[in-house]
Amino acid sequence: MCRHRVTGAQHGPAGERGFTMMELLVAVAIAAVLFAIGVPMFRDVTLGSRLSAAANNLLSSVQLARSEAIKRNVNVTLCASSDGQSCAGAGGWEQGWITIIDPADPDTVVQYQQGLPPGYQMTQAGGTTDLVFQPIGIGSTAAVVTVCRLEPPGAQERVVSVRPTGTANVSITTTGVCPD
Repeated sequence: MCRHRVTGAQHGPAGERGFTMMELLVAVAIAAVLFAIGVPMFRDVTLGSRLSAAANNLLSSVQLARSEAIKRNVNVTLCASSDGQSCAGAGGWEQGWITIIDPADPDTVVQYQQGLPPGYQMTQAGGTTDLVFQPIGIGSTAAVVTVCRLEPPGAQERVVSVRPTGTANVSITTTGVCPD
């Protein structure tokens, strides 16, 4: 009687392990579909985050200007600025902005906010005008500033609304076209 020792390994086609070509193609196809869905969604989330950050920065500057006007009992101006020292004569809010006590004196700048990255725009309805807050906290002008992406255009925007009472808020719109 002959005894054969059986090992756990099997030989031949039934014992080989791995993926068939069909299984590999199905896995690659599924990965491609998930990637195609995920990339645009990630891009939209990133866009929304950048737009929200820009709008919230402007909103916080509006709130700072209003509170400084009340605290110091003087007019405080929020204006577009490219150099962080004086109000800009031309251009939009995307170049940056300052909160300043006396626009004629650069030493009275309370806050400077840098501009937006290239490709983004902040457009004020009616043209870029300074926002002046009186000592009682009331703004001298109402303003609506739209934050959007120029190229490639996104499907979302942020709108900063400043009321004549000096209060402000941010809202989300989906117009997706930067106003002129």
